[in-house]
Amino acid sequence: MAQYAESASTMPRAADRGMSAWVGWIAFASMMMMMLGIFHVIEGIVALAKDDFFLVRSNGLVVSVNYTTWGWVHIIGGIIVVAAGVGVLNGRMWARIVGVAVAFVSTLISIAFLSAYPIWSILMIALAVVVIMALTVHGSDIKVDA
Repeated sequence: MAQYAESASTMPRAADRGMSAWVGWIAFASMMMMMLGIFHVIEGIVALAKDDFFLVRSNGLVVSVNYTTWGWVHIIGGIIVVAAGVGVLNGRMWARIVGVAVAFVSTLISIAFLSAYPIWSILMIALAVVVIMALTVHGSDIKVDA
């Protein structure tokens, strides 16, 4: 136990390495983006494979398009969100910009999909809000050494 305490006290802290304590929040936002993107892909696959899974017919949605179209929108958007999440984890500025924009669009899509699957949509909206907050408040704290 004493060895563990000694090695933990000699480990450099984030502040000693010139990093902000918010780097963890940015990593969290990145993981949330990747998870949000995967959720969108799953929702898109469900919309393509089994459209009777949803609570309403496609004409009951805010935007009246069939579930095949919604499925592809969710899959393509999900892939973009995952890619931006990886970029944010690597400290890329373009990924932060894309991340905020795509999280915002994800929120709008989830609002439009709200009547079809309310609990899932609310979860996705909440995740998108967390991502936007983390990327806009302290996104620049993670940097890449070029």
